[in-house]
Parts: sequence; C-alpha cells; structure tokens
Amino acid sequence: MKILTSLFTALIATTALFAQTAPPADLSTIKQQLKKLNVLGSVLYIAAHPDDENTRLLAYLAQEKGYRTGYLALTRGDGGQNLIGNEQAELLGLIRTQELLAARRVDGAEQFFSRANDFGFSKGPDETLKIWDRNKILGDMVWVIRQFKPDVMICRFPTTGEGGHGHHTSSAILAQEAFSAAADAKRYPEQLKYVQPWQAKRLMWNTFNFGSTNTTSPDQFKIDVGVYNPVLGKGYGEIAAESRSNHKSQGFGSARQRGQSYEYFKNLLGDAPKEGLLDGTNTTWKKIKGGEDIEKNVAAIVKDFNADAPEKSVPELIKLRTKIEKVDDYYWRTLKLTELDNLIASCAGLWFESYAAEAAYALGDSIAVRSQVLSRYGNDIKLQSLSIQNNSQTFTSNAQVIQANELKTYNQMAVANKITQPYWLNAPHGIGTYTLPNNEVAGNPENPDALSVSYTFEIAGKSIQYNRKLVYKYVDPVRGELYQPIEIAPPVTATISNKVYVYSTKQSQTLQVKLKSFINGNGSISIKPVAGWQISPTKIFFNNKKKGDEWTAKFIITPQTNASNGTAEAVVNVNGKNYGYGLQRIQYEHIPNISLFPPAQAKLVNIDLKTVGKRIGYINGAGDFVAQSLTQIGYDVHILTENEIMNGDLSVYDAIITGVRAYNVDERLAFEQPKLMEYVKNGGNLVVQYNNPAGLATQQLGPYPFRPVNERVTDELAKITVTNPQSALLNYPNKITQADFDGWVQERGLYFVSAVAPEYQTVFEINDAGETPKSGSLITANYGKGRYVYTSLAFFRQLPAGVPGAYRLFVNLLSQPKK
Repeated sequence: MKILTSLFTALIATTALFAQTAPPADLSTIKQQLKKLNVLGSVLYIAAHPDDENTRLLAYLAQEKGYRTGYLALTRGDGGQNLIGNEQAELLGLIRTQELLAARRVDGAEQFFSRANDFGFSKGPDETLKIWDRNKILGDMVWVIRQFKPDVMICRFPTTGEGGHGHHTSSAILAQEAFSAAADAKRYPEQLKYVQPWQAKRLMWNTFNFGSTNTTSPDQFKIDVGVYNPVLGKGYGEIAAESRSNHKSQGFGSARQRGQSYEYFKNLLGDAPKEGLLDGTNTTWKKIKGGEDIEKNVAAIVKDFNADAPEKSVPELIKLRTKIEKVDDYYWRTLKLTELDNLIASCAGLWFESYAAEAAYALGDSIAVRSQVLSRYGNDIKLQSLSIQNNSQTFTSNAQVIQANELKTYNQMAVANKITQPYWLNAPHGIGTYTLPNNEVAGNPENPDALSVSYTFEIAGKSIQYNRKLVYKYVDPVRGELYQPIEIAPPVTATISNKVYVYSTKQSQTLQVKLKSFINGNGSISIKPVAGWQISPTKIFFNNKKKGDEWTAKFIITPQTNASNGTAEAVVNVNGKNYGYGLQRIQYEHIPNISLFPPAQAKLVNIDLKTVGKRIGYINGAGDFVAQSLTQIGYDVHILTENEIMNGDLSVYDAIITGVRAYNVDERLAFEQPKLMEYVKNGGNLVVQYNNPAGLATQQLGPYPFRPVNERVTDELAKITVTNPQSALLNYPNKITQADFDGWVQERGLYFVSAVAPEYQTVFEINDAGETPKSGSLITANYGKGRYVYTSLAFFRQLPAGVPGAYRLFVNLLSQPKK
C-alpha cells in the first residue's frame, strides 16, 4: 500500500504549479475549490498531440462541473515544426510539454503522457501503430486509466480517419482498446501490484467541425459549454482561448469566444448518455459509504462561507477532514483529502515555499534550502516539522507557533543526488517510443521524483502534511520575481559545438567543445578514438576551474583514406570518474527554463561532395539549422536583414535561401519579394524551402504561378523516380543517384506544390505506398538570367542529421551552372 500511495500521490500532483510553488489562494479559487469538494466524478480526454485537446470542453468539465478532468496526450509533439525557435524533435517535445502544463494551469485539467514519440506526420494508423510499439503504448494508457479511474473517457478523433493524421486515428483505436483492457485483469497483470482493474462507464467521441471536415450532426448528444462562470468572471470560451494560446511554438494564439457554444458527442462504447456526460454515474458523496453526512457538511460550509473572513471556515473544514479520513474508498479519500488540504491552507491564509540558494548545482553538491512560512490571519497554526530527503527538522515543544503575518524562515541542507534529466530522455530510444526507467513512471509529464520539501503543520489541532517543490527564486529587473527549476548537472559538461561534422576532402576540421564547470576543480577532456579518423591532441587538461567557468577545448580531426562515418564522443575526467554529457538549455519567457544533458557526441560524416560558389544569403523562417549545416561544408552564410534585401547589393551572393515556412512567419516578404525576383532576373539563384499553404505573406512565391498544397510523403524510404534526368539539379556539380536518397530521416517532404505553371520543370515523382506519384517536391525555372528553385523536400531535417545524399542534392540546388 505504501508503493501504491506514492504512485497515486505522484499522479494527482502532475499539475503542480511552476509559475509559483504555492497554489493560488484568491477568493475565486477558494469558491471553485469549495464547489468541487462535493463532486466525485472524473473524465479523461484522449488524443495524440499537444493542441489536439478541446480546451473549452476541458475547462467546462473541470471548472463548471467540478469533475476531475485529465488530458492524456499520447505524444509530446516532438515531430512537429517550431514557430518560435529552431528546436526540433526531443527539444521541441520538451517545449510543448511545458506549453501543455501551462494550458492546464489555465483550464484546470491535469496532464498525462504515454511513452509514444511523435515521429512526424503519419498517413494511417497501420504505420503509426507499427512504429509506436502498440503494446507498450496501450499499456501506458491502461496504466493511466487504472490510476485515474475515469467515469467517462472521451476521444478527440474517430477510428475512421476523419482526423486526417495516423496518430489521431491511432489514439482513437487505442482508446477503444484501452477502455476494455483496463477492466480486464488478464491484460497487463503486472500493473495489479499497484492498481486495480477499472471499467469506465462509457467512451465517447467529441465530434468536430473544423477545416473542411464536419463530423457533427443535430441528432448527436450535445452540451452548451459556452456558459458564463460569475465566480471566475469569464465564460469557458474565454478560458479556452487563454489555455490554447499557451501553444506558442505552434502559433495557436486564439481569440476569446463568448456566448452559446455546443460540443457534440457520439457514443462509442458503454451506454449512451441522455442528459449529461456522466449519466448513470453517481457523482456525489452518496456513492461512498457514509458520504451523505459529508455532503451535508460541505453544503453547510459553502453556505456559511464568509468571503471577508475565509479563515472562519477553517474549524469546520478540519472537522470535515476528520470525517473524510475515515472513508473506505482509497481513491476518493486520497483525492479529496488533497483537495481539502489545499483549501484549508488557502482559507487559513497559510503560505509557504522552499527555495534553493543557487540556480545550478553539481551532482553530489550540498544544497542550502530556505523555507518560508507565513500565516496571514494568525489562526491556530503551528509548524511541527520540515523534511527534505532524509533531513528532517522537528521543532522543540513538538510545535512552532506561527505568529500572525510574521514571515518565518527556516534553513536546511539537501544533496544534489540526481541529474535533472527528463526521465524519458535518460536512455537512447527508437523512432517510435521513448525508453522509460520503469513502466510505473508512465503518465507523468515531468520527473515525479524532483526535490521537494515536506511541511507538517498543526492547523486547529489537526496535523496536515504538504509538499512544495524546491525551486530557485530570483528577481529579474524587467520581469520581476521569477521562479525556475533548479538544475543538477554533472561536475563538468562538454558540449560539442556541432552535432555533425561533414567532410568532403581529407582536410582537417576543428572540433570545438564548450566546457562548463559546476564545481571548483581540475580534470581533463579527451575524444574517444574513432577508427579511420586521426584525433589530436589525445587529451587536454584543465586546472583551477571555478564553478560557473566556461572555456573551449579544440581537437583537430582528420579523415584517413576511405574513412567511414563515425561518432566522436567527448569524455571528461573529474576526480577519477568519467562523464560524457553535454549541456542544452531552452529558455522562453512563457515556460520554465529547461535543462537537459544529452550525450557529448557528434557525427563524423565523410561525403563525396563537390561545391561551387561560396557566399550564401539566408532569410530566416520558422527555425531550422540549414544555415549552420552549410557552414560545415565551407559556405560563407550571411543572414539577410530586410534593409539588406531592399537596399543592398544581392548580386554578391551565389545563392539566396529562404528558411522553412519563411513566407508564413515573415509578412515583410510580401514587400521583399519583388527584390528577390529582381535578384533572380539579374542572374541570381533563389532557393525557397517549403511553406504551409495557410497564411502565406504572398501568393506569388515564384516568378510563375504554383501553389503549395497539403500533400506530403511521410515514408523516408519511399522510392524516388527521376523524371528529368538531364536536369542540372541532378548533375551539377554532383551526380545524384538513388544512393543519395538512402538514410533519410522522418519523411521525404511536406507541403508539395500543385497547379505548376509550364515554365517550371519538375524533377522527381515520389509517393507513399498505395498513393499516386507526386511531382511537386522540387520544381525549378529559369527566369531572366537566373534560376528559381522551390523545394518541399525535408532538407531541414536531413542536413542536421548528416544525411550525405541530402547534402549533395542541396549543394546542387545552390550551384547554378554558368551559361
């Protein structure tokens, strides 16, 4: 039971605030909490990605109906595009995880995940479920269901494909299977050491009407979620917009909606509802033995609540707690005691938080912990003990009285005993699923074992225990008081400056390693030997480094004859122990700072590559690493400003490239486009990477008409059929063959073009299995003295991954033969 208790406690704590460690205690929050005390119902919403969730419905269920409401996103959105930076894959998933948590803090729901990796767009569930490892993902869903115990489960998407994405359809297929599997003791029996089988009352599909797809109909069950909450001073369409607008990496800022708004549902499994989503489920205390008395007590407390003196409710809340402690139902007893304890602290005016003295620590460091306690109203409150790790501080005379409105500070010590690495990134993983340290950690959005301080108070004679996450608090001169997670790092990190080093000759390159010390001390760094590559020097020593010092070590790496591709691994030796971690920090104002420690590695790629030209102008788009990748092979890449485009001499550039989705995110390109066309007409070479057809700055992307459409080839192994073998794009300066399409990652391309004017030449035909060939992945046209190229091929993924053939082909796009 102790293990079960800790697992359940971790599950119900997944929405702990990070903007501040003490939860809100304003009157609207207190009133909402009071209302929720008398509601014993739960709903679990299931979909595939961040942003798939219906925030309006979640807000309505959590804050209007008072149900325990959760969103299970099967992935963290790792495979999408990033509109606010250049983070991709796992890094993007970290950002979107925090954006989801920020959204849940607004709408009041809880957030859960499976171990599924968003490997990019998938056209059907067969591909998705094969790549994901269906059994493991289903097991994670069953695990969450058995812990959460939803009365009702809701899918965002149907099993019939109207969701338009293989992940979407798969989430519905798995939800239907999990609905039954969670109730079957023969399915995932290893979980029954911690949880019991659970059968939800029904599974429903929340039908939708967006884009060109309308799956709603008048005969479907519906509810009006556009009602107004006078306590919050908002309708749920307004709350939903605030929640959804946290998905900033996807550009999902939303307008507040007001007034009547219906959500429609189709029953999939279980009996259909007639009046409410939870029809047939008792959502009151009457479902619990002895619960009628509790229900009456809650109603009396709500009726007698004095908004001018919330502390007067504390004695009755304490009496209520004593009654709930005796409830036999473990799930509802634990959940309602947690809700009630937070409510007691809010009404009592009890505020408390814990801070680390510094933002970052090395593994094994001592952490000075400062805990602060304030009793705003001076109720009968005593601090009995404080505990972090095994360091417990019990106060004399069994209690420490907290005087009215007197801020008390207590000091303790803790040990930085574990690197703050996201648990799903602790080990290497395949394309479809993350590797978890154990199955029981599934569902958690963040590390469940993050350092926290346990407080035990005596409130009106009752001992109550609370936990506060340990954070770093500081004051920014612009943004004011801020809270951030503490960072526990290896003693010294070694971050290799590039993920890939591309060689096209035997010429040496300098591999730079940025070291950062989290200790005072000495050590050394070396690169492990790589067959076929000469590395010099073999080792570099460092001495007398101070905590916070940063410096660079340089190694010369030279390919030998016929050197095969390899991996350079940095090794830092400190106090006789080896460490091989880099440091990656992600910082945006709308989410907490993120730190992770990836392997200190870089690919060494030896390519048969010819280049022509030197100077490249680059127009930034939504974020990619193409410019950095080109510098790896010797190009001089300059990021162009609007002033340089409008007033500069563009003829000095051998080619100009627009970043991915540049015409979606840079509205100024509508005005810069004539200058770019003039550059081409005068002999320049313009290469435009893919754009989304929605929200283009201009419809005239090239010298002649074409339009991007929502067509893609998601199979990175899809056959390439050359339709124009004489094209310079395939012959100069590199001869492109089928071998150049080996080793591509995630996809061939996206948002191909259609309605292509006859002035353009196409080069390839590509298609996923069962589909007709598509010719819109790469088009080119001569215009005046120059050349225009538009490509929907996913170079923004291939070049950072070090795919040799992608480099050879992209160099050809940049290399205009002399006429």
